[in-house]
This record gives sequence, C-alpha cells and structure tokens, in this order.
Amino acid sequence: MFPFSIIFMLVLFLTLKSHAQQMYSGNLVMDCNNTDETGPSPAFLYTCNSIKPSCSAFLMFRTQPLYNTVMTISKLMSVDHTGLARINNITDSNKILPLNKELIIPVTCSCLGEYYQANTSFVIPTIYDTYFTIANSTYEALTTCSSLMRNNIYNQYDLHPGQKLQVPLRCACPTVSQTAVGVKYLLTYLITWKDSIQKISKRFKISSQDLALANGFSHVNEDDIFPFTTLLVPLSNEPLSSMTRTLGQKQNMSRKYIIIGAIAGSVSSVLCSLFVGYLLLKRNRVNACKMTKWELPKDIQLGIASVDQDFKIYRFGELEEASDGFSLQNRLSDSVYKGCLKGKTVVIKQMGPNANKEVKILQKFNHFNVIGLYGVCEHDRSCFLVYEFMENGSLKEWLQDKTLTSQESQTWTNRIRIGLDVAKGLQYLHNFANPAYVHKDINSCNILLSKDLRAKISNFGLARSTEKGQIANSSIKCPLESKGYHAPEYIESGIVSTKTDVYAFGVVLLELITGKNAVYVNDDDGEEVMLCEMVISSIGDEKHAKDKVDYLIDPRLQAIHPLGFTIDHGELALRLVKLSVACLEPESSRRLSMNEIVSTLMMIQMDAQSSDTMSMV
Repeated sequence: MFPFSIIFMLVLFLTLKSHAQQMYSGNLVMDCNNTDETGPSPAFLYTCNSIKPSCSAFLMFRTQPLYNTVMTISKLMSVDHTGLARINNITDSNKILPLNKELIIPVTCSCLGEYYQANTSFVIPTIYDTYFTIANSTYEALTTCSSLMRNNIYNQYDLHPGQKLQVPLRCACPTVSQTAVGVKYLLTYLITWKDSIQKISKRFKISSQDLALANGFSHVNEDDIFPFTTLLVPLSNEPLSSMTRTLGQKQNMSRKYIIIGAIAGSVSSVLCSLFVGYLLLKRNRVNACKMTKWELPKDIQLGIASVDQDFKIYRFGELEEASDGFSLQNRLSDSVYKGCLKGKTVVIKQMGPNANKEVKILQKFNHFNVIGLYGVCEHDRSCFLVYEFMENGSLKEWLQDKTLTSQESQTWTNRIRIGLDVAKGLQYLHNFANPAYVHKDINSCNILLSKDLRAKISNFGLARSTEKGQIANSSIKCPLESKGYHAPEYIESGIVSTKTDVYAFGVVLLELITGKNAVYVNDDDGEEVMLCEMVISSIGDEKHAKDKVDYLIDPRLQAIHPLGFTIDHGELALRLVKLSVACLEPESSRRLSMNEIVSTLMMIQMDAQSSDTMSMV
C-alpha cells in the first residue's frame, strides 16, 4: 500500500505538471538578480512541464549588425546553416540580409534540471559587454541575464573580451494538453512595439485564446504583454518564412546610431545603448491590493494597477522595523533613512504632499539608469517612498570625497562611464518614455552611484511631461543645490524643454572632468564662480585650449606611468570639455540632443579605455 501511494502521488504530480502552461515573465527578465529558491521562475527560462525530455522548437531572431547572414546567425545560435537557410527560404547563406529582418531559428530544446533550453556558446567581443547586454541585446531576450549568470563561472563585474560563455536559449516543448489538441511545436517570439496578443495570433494563424493560455494568461488582455519580452506561440506545423517580416527603422533602432557605431568600431556597445534606450515603456500590473485601515491619497492610488509587480504598498510598521525605528544610525540625510526589507537594503524617504507626483512619474519608467521605486506607504499625512539603495551615494559626495584611497575615482574610464549612464538615462526620458519627460533638476546631488559605480537619475519632484502645452513655461523653482545648473532661458523666463536637461548635463560633465562643484569659491578673491563660465572663458582661445584644459583636470586623474612621467590625458579631456561646452550653448536650439551626446560619449569611452589601462599598469 505504501509504495502504491507513492507511485500514485508521483503520477498525479506529473500529470498536473504536464498540463500546466508556461508562465509569462513580464519585466522580471530586466533584473539580473532573480532567484528561484521557491520554485522555477520565468525570469530564468521556461519550465520543464512536459513528459518529453526533448523536442524540436523554434526561435524568432531579428538581424542586426554582425549577425545579418545565415552563416553568422547559425554560428551565434549553434545551429546548422543549411536547415536555417531552408526554413527561411534563403538560397545564399552568405548574403547580407536587411536590418531587422525576422528569421526562424530551428533548435533542439532539451530539459536540463528544472528548465528547458537550447544550448549555444558566445565569445565576449568587447570590454563593454555584460550579462545584461548579451542577453537582451546580442541574443534579443532569447536568453536571460539571470540564467547567464547561473550557467557561467565569471562574476558579472569580471567579464573580459575572449571569455567563452555558455548561453542557454529560451525554448519549450508542448505539454500533454497542448499535444492533445494538435500542437507540435512552440516558437519563442520577441514582442516588439505595437504587438498585441491578437496581432501575433493572427500572424501565426492561431486563436488569441490559445496564445494567451500558452503563456499562463487566463484570458486575452492586451495590456499584459510588453516589448522586449518573449511569448511562446503554439503551432500545429512548422512556421513558414511567410510568417516573418522586416521591421521598419522607426520601430527598433536608429540608422544614425548604427553608422556611428560602425565608425566607432563597437557595434556591441551601440546595441547596448539602443536596447537600454528602448527598454520597456509599460509596467506589469499587480493584482488588486487588500488595503488596511489606512488609505493612500487618491492621486497615488490612481495608476497603482500599472505599477511593476514588485511595487508594494507597505505598512508603516514594516518601514519602522526595517529602519530600526528610523534611528539616527540609519539616517542618511534629512528625512532619508537606510532600511532592510526581506534581506534587501533599501532607502526610505519621507515626503510631503508632492509625493504623489513622483510616484506617478516613476510608475511610467523602467530603465537601468533611472532610480527604482519599490513601494509606498501613507502614515500620519506623510508619504514614505521606498527606493533601491545606492551604495556610493550621490555623485557630488563621491567627487568631494578627497580621502578616497582606491583608484576608483582616479580613472577616466569610471568618470566617462558615469557620464554615459546619466546621458543614457536622459536619452530614455527625452525620447523613449511614454510620455517623454524633462527632469528639470539634473545635478550631481540627484545622480546616485551603485557599488560598482553605475549612475542612476533620482528625484523627479520637478519633472515635467513634454506633451504639448505641458512644459513651454514653468514656474521658476530653483532648489539651493541646483544653483549653477540652470539654463539661461529657464532663469530668465522659466522656459523648459529637453534642452534644459542638456544644459544641466553639460555642467555635470564638467564636474566629472574637474572634480569641482557647479558653484565653487575662487581661491584668489573668495568669490563664488560658476564652473561653466570659468571653463568657457578658460578655453575661449582654440589655439591654446589644450594647454588650458590641463589645468582644469581633476588632479586625481593625472596618472603617473611606472617610469615616472605623467601620462598625457589632455586630448581626451579636451574632447570632453568641448562636448560639455556644446551642451552649454546659450541658445537652446544650438545645443546637442541627448542622442548626439550618447553617441559622442560612446566613441570617447572607447578611446579612454586604452589610455586608462596604461595608467593602471
């Protein structure tokens, strides 16, 4: 009786498991620190939920620079090029295909542990590649950052060109219930702009309900899927090349970036920039929250349904316990405390009536270079916002810390990377957020640094939408710490546009170069001097600009070669200064756009890496 009961339970378990559909990952795949300790998670790969240990499956891949022929894509995916050419009706395996052309990739999908996967490998080509960019840019979300980290021995901060990575690709086999209704294959499809369950189902000639059920949805809801995540498409026959398409340039990437990237010689880094720029515009919806006796202000309650599923409405007691009663030991600044919630270090910020605005704005954003908002709490007419914790504090604090003994603050690589992170964050706000926004208060206090010196933009209390009529004029409100960052047209008449942020970014870039504050005290006469005015006047003579720039460079950036001489970084600094001056044009129409700034910084970053390596020898 005992062995029979065990067998019966095992059979029952396998039967239930085999009928379960795959679960849609949503925005979980954007996080590199997912766990599956409590069970398989779609943030990794698709779960083994079929009796079949292996099957034929298909992936959808879109051509990109470097991977735009059957031969190059077959090597990237470790598949036979003849089979790849056949299913896509391509006769010449070396022919360069149009950019963003969809190709069907046939793979063998096998169950390994708890997850299905098709295996390939990838040799890291550049110093700018990370697990995140490899998963989401190179492999176009056909793998995940979390699964790459698990399947490889290298630390995420210790990746170098030439290292070979094992890459598990997202695939799955039909369940028993799917097989029973004629499903033979599952195709992993990357969602793009304007895609919907109905549109995708129409393309592949299946019902919307079947597509929804195959991905764990109980019903068809167009708001449940998001760009740059994958869906499983159930098919009764092999997919046909007629089901593929070539996406337009406006949908995915700018031709300008590709050309610049080719000139720069770093296609991978360009793709990283583009992908981060096109990160998800919508957030996953949470289930209806059971409210306790207290209630959030109505302005904050509105739109809660569109917040990421990790967003939480906290009880005040939880935050009090997390911060040890808001103790002085946990106090970071006025009304800002460090806390620990379920093992995760967070920042708890007490705010007034304007908190609802920041909550509603941050709900719209999901970008690596924008601070993450975990949740909110209302208590005693105050709102408490819970943010991700940034170990190195603000950029201003980091630059002012003259006691830093490590070489972190002494390399151009780190300074430029911080500037590029800020630029990419603003590029996202200006061009890809929906609607687009002007931050309006960019300064080194509102730029926070993680433990590995990655920068994120914070404090959106003054942000304004760029929708028509929203930002043409704005009340002049200049926080004390913002002095020295505001554009002339804002100070004179309160006019706000995306070029307002560009001006402020130019000042931040000068701070990174000089190590000085936006407003500092002149040692000669004790008067306050605007950093931007000082720099512009110093390099006014183009002929002697390089010599004058040498005096502007933060002394901590002057590297000494082992042979004793100072390594000349003047040319590099001059390029950065010229970029910042182009951001500081008095006439807003003459300032660069954030797209141009990102492209320029990426090229400068490449050149800086080699010189920085010399300084560290």
